[in-house]
Amino acid sequence: MTIAPNAPLLFFDSGVGGLSILGPARAILPNAPIVYAADSAGFPYGTKSETEIAARVPALLGRLVERYRPRLAVIACNTASTIALSAVRAALDIPVVGTVPAIKPAALLSQSRVFGVLGTDATVRQPYVDRLAAEFGSDCIVLRHGSAALVQLAEAKLRGQSLDPAIARDALAGLFDQPGGDRMDVVALACTHFPLVEEELAVASPRPLRFVHGGEGIARRIAYLTHGQDWPSAPPPGTAVFTRLDDSVDALRPALVSYGLHRIEAL
Repeated sequence: MTIAPNAPLLFFDSGVGGLSILGPARAILPNAPIVYAADSAGFPYGTKSETEIAARVPALLGRLVERYRPRLAVIACNTASTIALSAVRAALDIPVVGTVPAIKPAALLSQSRVFGVLGTDATVRQPYVDRLAAEFGSDCIVLRHGSAALVQLAEAKLRGQSLDPAIARDALAGLFDQPGGDRMDVVALACTHFPLVEEELAVASPRPLRFVHGGEGIARRIAYLTHGQDWPSAPPPGTAVFTRLDDSVDALRPALVSYGLHRIEAL
């Protein structure tokens, strides 16, 4: 099947976290047309039930694919991926790339054999995380903590608001204060929002940590799946689409433009 050069890459998240995936993808594929979709009406996902997310995400992606006809979709959200990825793949007839917690690279990097998984409440309790930890970190102590407040911190940062440093400090304390936390040397950022506040986490940490996430690996996967396809000769203006438009979206406009998203639409 021939792919039209203007067929976009579709990135989907509950909010702005997926920009941490879009950034590396744009670096590899600078001329790719982009549609970035944020389920602002359903935000945040990390405090929702598995049933809600499993019903909501495939339905929304179906509508987005029907409207924008992308060549590929990226679920740029750990919570949505760990719960709904298989259902989305079954529902769509295009390639779908998911975002999984970076447990394998965290285990490879950890010298102390104690590493943390910092995500949303919904992500860190998933059996999928159990399986990754058993497969790649069987000789490690794997600490987990969910932080809804850190998701809000990332959203506030991209809206240009003042940030409370206690939020990052408290999120890390949720890992450090567990048995073995004093030996933790690596933290997997298992929510796509969290790389956006990696600097704040590093400053808040009482000692040096290495933070890992999956943005570059996902970008390479997108490039692999679209290898040989045609792209526009110059980067077209990207589109950001929200399930609810309000003042908070207006505040995000400068950050969206910095990621090449010049148009804002409602779904």
